[in-house]
Amino acid sequence: MIWALAIGITVAAIAGILVYGTRMPERSFQGIPPPLTSDEIVLCDRLRRHVHVLATEIGERNRLCYEALERARIYIGEQFSRSGLETRDLPYRFQGETFYNVEVLLEGSEPSLPGVVVGAHYDSVVGSPGANDNATGVAALLELARLLAPHKPARTLRLVAFANEEPPYFNTGEGMGSIEYVRSFPDPHATFFCMISLETIGQYSDQRNSQDYPPLVGLFYPDRGDFIAFVGNLRSRNLVRRAVGTFRLGASVPSQGAALPSLIPGVSLSDHRSFWEAGSPPSW
Repeated sequence: MIWALAIGITVAAIAGILVYGTRMPERSFQGIPPPLTSDEIVLCDRLRRHVHVLATEIGERNRLCYEALERARIYIGEQFSRSGLETRDLPYRFQGETFYNVEVLLEGSEPSLPGVVVGAHYDSVVGSPGANDNATGVAALLELARLLAPHKPARTLRLVAFANEEPPYFNTGEGMGSIEYVRSFPDPHATFFCMISLETIGQYSDQRNSQDYPPLVGLFYPDRGDFIAFVGNLRSRNLVRRAVGTFRLGASVPSQGAALPSLIPGVSLSDHRSFWEAGSPPSW
């Protein structure tokens, strides 16, 4: 009886957390998307071009393919500069090699406010050209820079292409570009309001059972991988909900959101984890 009660309480607690973390504002887009506008066609071509350069012309890019990693870094810097923004290569040394994060800064109109980081890693896993993971995220980052360059946000905005997100660097505490980036700021809490990681956003399938989830999580989401996902931990639930709600107001593609415990597989698998581990405020 005691074991049954304990199991019942545990199941109820897990169910409560999942319901709490998966409830999102507004409605996801449904139906057939409208035709692309002329501006969207241009943007689509530009995004496709960035992915082609990174994944096909440059290809696998990591420490074992250091020259290609450098070519990717140079390409990203050139594209940032073409947006009219000052580009900074931020070097760091690890195990005898020099790696670079690449940053552009849009100064905010209210400098006293903590800023926002939008980042994407530009390396690829060993043995892969990294088209989806993560040339797609970098392509979005480059086009965000171009579109936002004429504007002046209230909060300072840092757009950063990170090196070395993939193994063997991920979750080791050193050598990972986003970890080195966070550590370069004496007081991350005073500097950053939130961090948004653009990660593997190019995969699409409308086939049944094309989307996998950790145990139980799939009960709350569709089985087709035809949506953009917004994922954060429980502490960042308000940020996830705000992002999803804002996106859905103008989106013509489906979207899903989740704010779940970071121990659930997949929740922390990108550069945002580096900001969480820095001792993150609730908005990260």
